[in-house]
This record gives sequence, C-alpha cells and structure tokens, in this order.
Amino acid sequence: MVNFKPTDEQELIRETMAAFARDVLRPQAHEADERCEVPENVVQRAWELGLVQSAIPEALGGYGDPRSPITGTLLLEELAYGDLALTLHLLAPRLLTIPLLLFGTEDQRKRWLPRFTGDRYAVGTAAFVEPRWDFDASSVSTRAERVEGDYVVTGRKCLVPLARQAEALLVYATAPDGLAAFIVEPGTSGLVIGEREKNMGTRALETYPVGLEGVRLPAGSRLGGEGADLEPLVNASRVATAALAVGVSRAAFEYGVAYAKERRAFGVAIAQKQAIAFMLATMATEIDAMRLLAWEAAWRLERGQPATRESCLARDYASKAALKITDDAVQVLGGHGYIRDHPVEQWLRDARGFTTFDGLAIV
Repeated sequence: MVNFKPTDEQELIRETMAAFARDVLRPQAHEADERCEVPENVVQRAWELGLVQSAIPEALGGYGDPRSPITGTLLLEELAYGDLALTLHLLAPRLLTIPLLLFGTEDQRKRWLPRFTGDRYAVGTAAFVEPRWDFDASSVSTRAERVEGDYVVTGRKCLVPLARQAEALLVYATAPDGLAAFIVEPGTSGLVIGEREKNMGTRALETYPVGLEGVRLPAGSRLGGEGADLEPLVNASRVATAALAVGVSRAAFEYGVAYAKERRAFGVAIAQKQAIAFMLATMATEIDAMRLLAWEAAWRLERGQPATRESCLARDYASKAALKITDDAVQVLGGHGYIRDHPVEQWLRDARGFTTFDGLAIV
C-alpha cells in the first residue's frame, strides 16, 4: 500500500526548508528577479544546510545520509514556494552529484564528489535540454560516437544552469547503446559556452547555451564507465519538475487567498464572491492533485520500481496546472496582478517555463 505520511525525519527536513524558504528566499526573490542575479549570502546560507553534501558518503567528505526521492520531492516543493530561480541555482550541483552517486564508477566518485563537500558553494551542472521545438527527454539529438576507444560528442544544448562557473558539466547524449551521460570539464576542446540566455522567467538563474563541436572524451568520462540505464535519472528529473511546480503554484494560491480576503468590493471581501471563491477552490484541488502525482512517482522511484509512466504523468499534469493556477492568481488580483510590486506576475512568468525545464533539477 502506498503511504504518503512523511517520517519524523522527513517532516523535520520539510519544516526546515519551509522556514528557509519563508525567511530567506521569499524576502530576496523580487530583488533577485529584478537584478537578474542570486545574492551571495543566500547561496552560502543554503550551502550550510547541506542540500548537496548530505547524500555524499562520509568517506568522501559528505554527511552519508541515504538519498531519498520522497525527501527530495518534499524539499523541492518547499524551496520553490520561496523562489524557483534561487532554488534551481542552489541545487544545481545536485545535477552532477546525484548521477555520480547513483551510477558513477569508484574513480569518478573519488575524483569529483569531494569537490562538493567543502565550506563554500561549489558549482556543478548538467546539459540536458536541447534547442528544438520538439525536444523530448526520450529522444536526445546530441550524439556520442565511438572513435578509437574514445567518444566524440556533437550537439547543442540550452538552459544549462551556471555553465560558465561549473567544475564540470554532465552532458547527456545518445550513444550507440542508448542514452548516456559524459563528464565534461571546462576548457575541453570543442566545448563552447555561449552568452547568458535572457529568459522570460527564473531571471535570477544564469543559464547558457552550450555547443559540443566534436568534443573528444576518454571512455572513462562516460558516467558509469561502460554506461548505465539512465531512465531513473530522467524520471527523477520529471518528478523534480512536478515538485517545483507544486511549490510555485502553492505560493500563488496562498497569496491569492490572502489578497481575496483583504480586498473589498461593494462592501464585502472579494473572497465571498462566487466567481473568486470557485476559482480559488479549483486552484486548491489542482495543487493537491499535482502533489499526489509527484509523491506517487517519487514513492516508486524510492523502491526501485518502474516509474516512467507515473513521472511523465506528474510532470505533464503539473506543468500545465501550474500555468493555469498562477494565471488565475493574477486574475484574482485584477489590475494589481499585472503590477510587479506583487509577486504573482513573477510566478506566472516562472510557471511558463515548466514545460521546458527538463533536467534542471533532480530528486
């Protein structure tokens, strides 16, 4: 039987993340969006929470906590409730460390994971999304061909978080035997990182286009050495997208409820108007549905069960529902919803990206 009741430890983590999102992320979210940059003090405070180091083994300098997709889902929802762009920045190193933990060879783990256990924030990232209107996680166009014992990787990526600062990029490509991922270091010949992208939402998050022009890599740079079935990683990213969408949607809904209770028209709070009340009720229903789909997929991932169907449903449903919920929040505020002094317009811009946010987070 599926049991969605968090353990005491998970509840403590959730409460800690909720407090951090409320007290640290939310107060800085607007200025970060306006300035298109992440405050350094936020980055360091988040690093001290151990969001990246926790699952790294003690022998490699981490805390040695077991990785849990369910815990990751709870964590991502709470952080995204504070701010999506800041969350994606803070958790970018997990795009490299979690794949290494799951599928890396012993040499790969020993070489890379200790870099993410120090006292200061260290940057890692992954290049997954491609600049195609029909991009799909199950059909990656970037190619990795075998040449004299090495791999030659060719293709284009976009929406790569923090690519210019990263210690390494985990580049996803289609190899002769299926989906593969390769650890690519900055400065590698043929790796071209373009100018920072100017995005509609998540404006504080630096993302870059990345070109791979015949990048030649030793066989040992392939994640897992001889390779591995990376479908669980793709599914974990889909679940992460759904969890983030829940957090943003919940923020918009709660702000809309508070506004509707305070805003008065014709002598009564607009929350008492049937059109507004029904809209808020539908938003609450959709959020619960999104969350349950994400939890079910995470629950299957945690048990090592097939979760492609569940993770796709969670991601697709949440990405569409989040756009509707945040748009409805703007509608609840009326003309005020269009003013940048209120955060709902930012949440609407952020939510518009969920259909293209594959590979930007992982549980």
